[in-house]
Amino acid sequence: MLRGLDTHLRGCDNRGSFPRRRESRELDTRLHECDIAKGHFCAGGTCGSNITNASKRMGQYYVYILASQRNGTLYIGMTNDLIRRVWEHKQDLVEGFTKKYGVHRLVWYEPADEPLAAITREKQLKKWNRAWKLRLIEEMNPDWRDLYEDIVS
Repeated sequence: MLRGLDTHLRGCDNRGSFPRRRESRELDTRLHECDIAKGHFCAGGTCGSNITNASKRMGQYYVYILASQRNGTLYIGMTNDLIRRVWEHKQDLVEGFTKKYGVHRLVWYEPADEPLAAITREKQLKKWNRAWKLRLIEEMNPDWRDLYEDIVS
């Protein structure tokens, strides 16, 4: 996986946008070579992050669940910056499911040491039936409070 890493990192000069997942469907579970070294995701083989302090980001990945309300619509996601990502959902900056259905309440999250572990966990949770997801949320957050306020303070 790290073969050719030095060559790739020298070629990563696209800056200015926030981290994003690879767009390729055929390799959706494989990480781009620069992911581990830079702590971000690339789209289409071009780096899309301006993270300069990669060591600060390493080991900080999160799988999270947002809800519209108690026992409401659920959304499962993964990020390397939980505060930023939840804020984007709350501000409706992310086009798609969470904006369309008003899913803005952070009700569960779990840290992961590596991006591949977070991606695997996200995919695992997405395959779970709804009852298991509700039980997971209620074990951590029985009142379905918005945990965003806890992580920003």
